[in-house]
Amino acid sequence: MTGSSQSPLHGRKSAAEYVRNKHGQPCSPAWLAKLAVVGGGPVFRKAGRTPLYAEEDLDLWALSRLSGPMRSTSEAA
Repeated sequence: MTGSSQSPLHGRKSAAEYVRNKHGQPCSPAWLAKLAVVGGGPVFRKAGRTPLYAEEDLDLWALSRLSGPMRSTSEAA
């Protein structure tokens, strides 16, 4: 189960900052909002109209976006 109750919850602004600071990946609140509509973003919960993201879910999502190690861009193909 993801998003344990012990993991702090973040609003979109704080969640985007968390991903940028902890994982060094570009992330903005607007992008998280778009992904919440079209899919492909981190798991979130809602408190009324407010989306909340658990750190555990943000970590899993950020790590899932990384490729494996490579020495050349040609290895990605």
